[in-house]
Amino acid sequence: MIVATNNKGKLKEFKDILKDYELYSLKEKGINIDILEDEDTFLGNAKKKALKIYEIAHEAVISDDSGLCVSCLNGFPGVMTHRFLGSNATDKERNEYIIQEASIHNDRSAQVICNIVYYDGEHLLVGEGILDGFISDSPRGVNGFGFDSIFELPNGLTLAELTSNEKNKISARALAIKDLEKKLQGLSK
Repeated sequence: MIVATNNKGKLKEFKDILKDYELYSLKEKGINIDILEDEDTFLGNAKKKALKIYEIAHEAVISDDSGLCVSCLNGFPGVMTHRFLGSNATDKERNEYIIQEASIHNDRSAQVICNIVYYDGEHLLVGEGILDGFISDSPRGVNGFGFDSIFELPNGLTLAELTSNEKNKISARALAIKDLEKKLQGLSK
């Protein structure tokens, strides 16, 4: 299967979690495209990417979209998690903004939501994962990417304070992949 992402961190997570599948990056398949994620939902963006990459490669594709949804900000940044400060903003700048905004409110609860789509030209399957947590007071940890250093779990650790193995058991992406994997196993029966 082709993993429809140019994000090295996401690709590594997919390969670490789906060890029983042969996965290829866009680069390994000679596909050089950056698909605009302009849909209103995570599912819409994941589906758009899967269909477009299938159209190019005519091979099975898995694609995801995920983001941070902060309760006191009415789910913001949501589908705009990576782009809400513009395409040149860094993870650090985005994280500082979210911490600053969340600190104004008494409710620091948040969710990471991930939708994963599998498409093989015939079957379109969807996996979903939701991870509940909080926005931390400051970034902590050195592992992961994106908002991992500010997403605090109920146990008090941020995602960036977990090892890759630990994160790949509980993350929204891991939960979505496991949900999708059950559906993929149903195809082979």
